[in-house]
Amino acid sequence: MDLSFTPEEEVFRDQVRRFLAEHLPTGLSDKVAAGERLSKADMEQWHALLNARGWLANHWPQAFGGPGWSPVEKFIFELECGLANAPRIVPFGVNMLGPVLIKYGTPQQQDYWLPRILDGRHWWCQGYSEPGAGSDLAAVKTSAVRDGDHYVVNGQKTWTTLGQHANMIFCLVRTDREAKPQEGISFLLIDMASPGVEVRPIITLEGDHEINEVFFTDVRVPVANRVGEEHKGWTCAKYLLTYERTNIAGVGLSMAALQRVKQLAAQRTRNGQPLLHDPQFAARLARVEIDLANMQTTNLRVIAAASGGGAPGAESSMLKICGTQIRQELTALLRRAMGPEARLMLDDANPEALDAGPGFAANAAAQYFNNRKLSIFGGSNEIQKNIISKMILGL
Repeated sequence: MDLSFTPEEEVFRDQVRRFLAEHLPTGLSDKVAAGERLSKADMEQWHALLNARGWLANHWPQAFGGPGWSPVEKFIFELECGLANAPRIVPFGVNMLGPVLIKYGTPQQQDYWLPRILDGRHWWCQGYSEPGAGSDLAAVKTSAVRDGDHYVVNGQKTWTTLGQHANMIFCLVRTDREAKPQEGISFLLIDMASPGVEVRPIITLEGDHEINEVFFTDVRVPVANRVGEEHKGWTCAKYLLTYERTNIAGVGLSMAALQRVKQLAAQRTRNGQPLLHDPQFAARLARVEIDLANMQTTNLRVIAAASGGGAPGAESSMLKICGTQIRQELTALLRRAMGPEARLMLDDANPEALDAGPGFAANAAAQYFNNRKLSIFGGSNEIQKNIISKMILGL
């Protein structure tokens, strides 16, 4: 599945490839290729390397520390990182909060918060979902009551990814209980070290600690930490979600996963021939490869539309749906290629004892179960279809 770029873009692609060859630590790429969970230190190491090169916030304007890349250059970078098994940039600070601060933050907020995102002083997590307010995000009940120069925050957030590592959280809070659901919400930046903040782990299906619950009990937050107008945080929320949904598509990740599935299917046999030649398996693999090729084109169009500083619209919902379905299908095919051996990881078997080919195959079951969440978080795929039907089809 090769892509055609202009000569200038091919030069840039070579630059990215050289950087990855020279600076991507083998220990990190081996972990990613094997489907292993990265530590906080692993992610911080990769962020620091990218920041030193000026490539961490690759979609920020140059005035705020970005490299000034074109949409195609951003696409090439993410593609080559995926193919090289580079760690994915942790999105919460760089890809989600950063664009919100650039568009809605005051100059003082931009000067203070943006450099701290880049240099890693602040590790951010997302405080959106609540019990009873997941896909129906406008139903948030976490309250923020004004008390002089502070808000007093009480409530609970859930499914907080990597919250155990974070020292900051951006939150949707209700500042007007009498307003309509999408109104009366504000966007707050909260220090996780504040008295009254408690983080509790949630263990996922494959036995990993990736997500958390966060509780707020009389947490005092400076009014200066509010982004945008009071009661108008829904505007920030929607803007951020379009970036989150576009990012979930993960074209580069899917292309790398496709290569892994093909590699494993060429090594495994069924009925005396490579699994790659099995008609049913080959048909599923061809279908997902065609879908991925189509999504590449759509992804480039959406990124180009957002290059002027605006946010992608309902197209980001299309990418979210297609991207998550493709990634889920690829992990399903990887697990199917492993056959009964994939379940051994759930029994704490030694993966080195399996003659399963590449190391990534040993984690097939864990990847499969973990990726069930892709079509739920960031707004479930069913909700995304409603957005498309309303915004594009006018239904």
